[in-house]
Amino acid sequence: MPLTEATAADIASLEKQLGRQMRDVVGVGARCVCGNPIVVVTKPRLSDGSPFPTFYYLSLPAATAALSTLEASGFMAALQDRLSSEPELAAAYVAAHEAYLADRLEYGSVPEIDGISAGGMPVRVKCLHALAGHSLAAGPGVNPIGDIALEACTWKQNRCQCDPTV
Repeated sequence: MPLTEATAADIASLEKQLGRQMRDVVGVGARCVCGNPIVVVTKPRLSDGSPFPTFYYLSLPAATAALSTLEASGFMAALQDRLSSEPELAAAYVAAHEAYLADRLEYGSVPEIDGISAGGMPVRVKCLHALAGHSLAAGPGVNPIGDIALEACTWKQNRCQCDPTV
C-alpha cells in the first residue's frame, strides 16, 4: 500500500473535502496528480474506543460524486450479478477482502470488526466509494470491483478535479 504520512495541509484539505474534523488519520492512501488527498486511511479503532471498519475512505468530492452517479444508475446490481456468474471475479473479490483485512490489521486488531471489511466484500457489492477507495490505495489489480467502478465512472485520477471550476 503506497501510504504516505498526512501533513497538516493534507488534514486541512481532508476536512474541507469531507466537511468535518478529521480523527485518527493513519495517512493518505492515494493522491490527486496535484498532490491533494483522494483517499484517507483511518485507524481501525478510534481514540474514543469506537471500532472503525472503513480503513480506506474516499474523500475527494469529484470522485465521490462520480461514484454516487454510478450507484444511482444501478451499476452495483450489475456488478452483483457478475459476482454470481463469474467465479474468477468472485474469487478475486474474496482475495480483495482478505487484502483489505490484512492492511487494516497492520494498524491494530479490533475484535468487534474482525472479518468485516468494507463495501460489501467478500460477497456483496454495497458501496462503490469504499471499493474504489481500496482500489486507489492498494493499486490496480487488488480489488477488481473497485477497479471496474473506477474505470466506469467519469472521474479519472490522472486529471486534477480538486476544484470544481477546473
